[in-house]
Amino acid sequence: MQTFENYTYERPDMPAEKEKFNALLNKFKEASSYKEATEAIEAINKRRNTLATMFNLVYIRASIDTNDAYYQKERDFFDEVSPEISEMATAFYKELVSSPYREELENQWGSQLFQIADYQIKSFSPEVMNLLQEENKLSSSYSKLVASAEVEFQGGTYTLAQLGPFAEHKDRAVRKEAMNASAGFFSEHADKFDEIYDKLVKVRHEIAVKLGYKNFVELGYVRMQRIDYNAEMVDVFRKQVRDVIVPLASKLYKKQAERIGVDKLKFYDVNFDFKTGNATPKGSPEWIIENGKQMYKELSDETNEFFQFMLDRNLMDLEAKKGKEAGGYCTLIEDYQAPFIFANFNGTSGDIDVLTHEAGHAFQAYSSRNIGVPEYLFPTYESAEIHSMSMEFFTWPWMELFFKEDTEKYKYAHLASGLHFIPYGVAVDEFQHLVYENPEWTPDERKQAWKKLEETYLPHIDYDGNAYLEAGSYWQRQGHIYDVPFYYIDYTLAQICAFQFWKKSREDQEKAWGDYLHLCKLGGSKSFLGLVEAANLRSPFEQGTVEDTVAVIEEWLESVDDKAL
Repeated sequence: MQTFENYTYERPDMPAEKEKFNALLNKFKEASSYKEATEAIEAINKRRNTLATMFNLVYIRASIDTNDAYYQKERDFFDEVSPEISEMATAFYKELVSSPYREELENQWGSQLFQIADYQIKSFSPEVMNLLQEENKLSSSYSKLVASAEVEFQGGTYTLAQLGPFAEHKDRAVRKEAMNASAGFFSEHADKFDEIYDKLVKVRHEIAVKLGYKNFVELGYVRMQRIDYNAEMVDVFRKQVRDVIVPLASKLYKKQAERIGVDKLKFYDVNFDFKTGNATPKGSPEWIIENGKQMYKELSDETNEFFQFMLDRNLMDLEAKKGKEAGGYCTLIEDYQAPFIFANFNGTSGDIDVLTHEAGHAFQAYSSRNIGVPEYLFPTYESAEIHSMSMEFFTWPWMELFFKEDTEKYKYAHLASGLHFIPYGVAVDEFQHLVYENPEWTPDERKQAWKKLEETYLPHIDYDGNAYLEAGSYWQRQGHIYDVPFYYIDYTLAQICAFQFWKKSREDQEKAWGDYLHLCKLGGSKSFLGLVEAANLRSPFEQGTVEDTVAVIEEWLESVDDKAL
């Protein structure tokens, strides 16, 4: 059995790859029967999977260690050639949608593949190749800049992730110092962050215009493959959040201030939930994994098999360390049918959230790994986040393994933070709409727009004199804004779906798990609303869904004596 360390990377020889690909594409074009067409598609997909495998091995290894010169160089190579790989995929999609065997192919693979193909065709043209390369380089430069953070704090040097526990410290002065130190890194490089984003906005706008769109908002939705909803529906959803969740979140923040004994919540208090200290895992990362093993064994046969697969092959890199990129993610290494989990454990309850959240993504990828269509290995982003956020709730019965006497604290804070997150997620989305509708804005105009959105969606925020944050710069630490434009509303839509799974699992765990398992096995074979329906969930866009879903959460939070925790 091969482990991750032994997965082989070899830089693709692009001229040779293109030659092989074009030969296979000709076979598909000239197929004289449905059987021949299918065989050609399978051969094309095999080549595409191998290229994706090489890309993912580079991406993972370069993000684990940004100081690894070899993999940084390979990452630069992929920044350069990935638009060429997109060009190959687009050429295939053009033949696919116009194939004389389309009807039979659609019967076999479903219509979602053809809708994805249409969207990919609409989002690419060889004339934007150099602009796409520029976009990739700028996006990578943001990730590398954040990963370079080495913050001096109380006599030590920390990455941004390693500062996390200090932001939850019982001593308010320590929290304040830690949050200011973290913001200090961004403030110190504010001009660079502005410059990178300014260039990204302009490059993306130029790509959109060259492809025939009014602005990048339209292209952004096409890139995100939003097949069955549009910007107007998202706007309606944001209004529901504004009317229903913002007042509730404000009420919860007031309760938090009382609970931790402060007159007014400051930005460095937000992560501190209880006067007696936040819930934290009661052991080392190794101990967490051992308990994770027990949890996934007891949850279901499927999760037991999946988690053992991950452990046997070393498919997780979990601890925060110097030179490692920020955040957490899950990806799939196609040729090995192996999901991979990347995280930054730092001793906070977030370590368990990552273990359940990213494992939700990985479990879905594992469940649908044999689906036979590369486009279906993962669904579109907002659907993918349902798997991850719902797994956080399906594992609730096992939280005592990790938190012991802090279990109730964890559950209360976990549910409340899900609610708190939604207005922020919606603000990030609206910010991006405004930015790309106004590509000529200066960095200062963008910051003014962010400040206004904070007033609307995050009225509790008080930066206590931190000039950098008060200027409207907080968004610079949100990597998605730089790397994957418009990928953020997805979390909020998925959170509403995950809350529904939380409610269902409390009423009938077996039935809820059955729906979830079915959803995971479908992979990306349906659109977002198609998957929501298949999982027996209500659409977040439907009037009243937000209100009804959140009412149950509020009722549970109200039933807890939070001051006693």
